[in-house]
Amino acid sequence: MIDLTVRHECFPLAGTFTISRGSRTQSDVVLVELTQGEANGGGVAGRGECLPYARYGETIDGVIETIEGLRSALARGLDRRELQTALPPGAARNALDCAFWDLEAKQAGCRVWGLLGQPELRPVVTAYTLSFDSAEKMGEAAAREAGRPLLKLKLAGPENVDRIAAVRAQAPHARIILDANEGWTPAIYGELAPHLADLGVELVEQPLPAGEDRALADIERPVPICADESCHDSASLEALVGLYDFVNIKLDKTGGLTEALALKTAAKVHGLRIMVGSMLATSLSMAPALLVAQEAEVVDLDGPLLLAHDRPDGLRYEESEIHPPVPALWG
Repeated sequence: MIDLTVRHECFPLAGTFTISRGSRTQSDVVLVELTQGEANGGGVAGRGECLPYARYGETIDGVIETIEGLRSALARGLDRRELQTALPPGAARNALDCAFWDLEAKQAGCRVWGLLGQPELRPVVTAYTLSFDSAEKMGEAAAREAGRPLLKLKLAGPENVDRIAAVRAQAPHARIILDANEGWTPAIYGELAPHLADLGVELVEQPLPAGEDRALADIERPVPICADESCHDSASLEALVGLYDFVNIKLDKTGGLTEALALKTAAKVHGLRIMVGSMLATSLSMAPALLVAQEAEVVDLDGPLLLAHDRPDGLRYEESEIHPPVPALWG
């Protein structure tokens, strides 16, 4: 029998975070804990976290209600494999899936990568995100983070050349990737594209709205383009082949580590390169994603760096290098 605990938790950000869809000052996550055995008598508990995203029609209350709806099924023995069909891809399934993995590892007395037959996790280098602002402000932010090896710029609408140039001037040695969060049109992208290589941009993430991907077939790509909002799980891959070069794998989109690993394998079969990202959340969200991030070409798991404070036993970040989680956190 598995006992379920689920609750909303709020983590203030270190500042205001702005993308094309708006700004936020806090991260609102849902924490799930699955306990097998007596909680106060030797029971084992696994944890998972998700961040409900309004872009996908998710809310805190809705995700909690969805998870609560499985309480009886969990008590009757619903397991991680059955979960994959009990819920669709999304935040609710992610929190439960990752909690199951944590629980299974603790019950087996090993780490999650051991359950998967993978070698011990290695540290990975993450991008550091600069939120959307004026060219002057983004340049100032880049100057503060100039020592980081990879900067990710949140952009929106037209007039982005000055923003990218300001960042490049203040961080001349950093690699740069861009994220439009569906905020451009083909015309905006067409105006910007000729400048990308000269400014040292290595990747553009989701330039057009999901559902308008076919327009990419007629757009010159001086640098690789990565699907984010257009790619949720392995079922969404076939329509993206030939239009995108990368896919951004996020556990809150795939519905957990189980499908994220399947998506990574399927993407490679389709010849798509791998980026691993996450929502703006705590180390408990980032830890499972580190398993998918092994050997990924681009990693964007900087959420805890943007919080005012992280969870206890959070991931160890040495500048932009993320070290594997301790068992007290996850896995």
